[in-house]
Amino acid sequence: MIEDIETIDEFLAHRASDVEDAVRRAAAAEIMPRFRQLSADEIDQKSGPHDLVTDADRLAEKHLTAALTALLPGSVVVGEEAVHADPAVYEAIQGTAPVWIVDPVDGTRQFVHGDPGFCTLVALVLDGVVRASWTYAPARDQFATAIRGRGAVLDGVPLRSGSPEPGRDLVIATSHPDYTTDEQKRALLGLWTEGVAPRPCGSAGLEYLAIARGELDATAFSWEAAWDHAAGLLLVEEAGGAHRTLDGEPFRVTGGNALPFTAARDEATARRVTNLLTAQPEWMAARA
Repeated sequence: MIEDIETIDEFLAHRASDVEDAVRRAAAAEIMPRFRQLSADEIDQKSGPHDLVTDADRLAEKHLTAALTALLPGSVVVGEEAVHADPAVYEAIQGTAPVWIVDPVDGTRQFVHGDPGFCTLVALVLDGVVRASWTYAPARDQFATAIRGRGAVLDGVPLRSGSPEPGRDLVIATSHPDYTTDEQKRALLGLWTEGVAPRPCGSAGLEYLAIARGELDATAFSWEAAWDHAAGLLLVEEAGGAHRTLDGEPFRVTGGNALPFTAARDEATARRVTNLLTAQPEWMAARA
């Protein structure tokens, strides 16, 4: 079993490209042959009409689970579909073994509709800290990686998120209403104000990549499932961005976060978004 950070660093120095190969192989074997080829019996609902799962999700996660644990003996996998089948699997994130956090198809709704806006997300976590991540958008032929302390790259080119241009509206991708409580909805209403242009989010992984590329200013998400966020948050961090929860603390993949939370192109934007999320909109205050 991998027992210390120095060994993880050595693994990442020598085997990070093998992880990328494993992700590419899983997508080539299980995801792309089904893209725009799904039959009705290959699609199911989980918690509702916006929470879909397909044979591609299940089989790609199975493929990745075998490949990743073989690459790093003693590691465990927390995958979205495995947790759906057995919620106790999620508890491994709190353990001492290295954890692979896997979302085999992030943006399943887009995948089902034949939209290329989906990706495969893998993050390697040790002691609650995301050490590396891999984000692959196979239909767009884009692959982004991040290793803590070593930066982030997209197809080999370094990523820098930069800062929003002064004087224009902040573009913020926000949670789908199906995944928000009434209290979170009230917090998110703080974004409907002058100088901000909120829009619905797509694949969380691709929204994080857009921030790391400087194409999106921020997100405001109200759920904390680690498979949606772990890979992208490290990508944003290593590109120069920041993330903050409602209480001003960085997001923790181990859970217990004050929600909603934001990821943003820079620290100043992250603070601005959390301030908006904690401030009551003027039109609501006038009603009180």
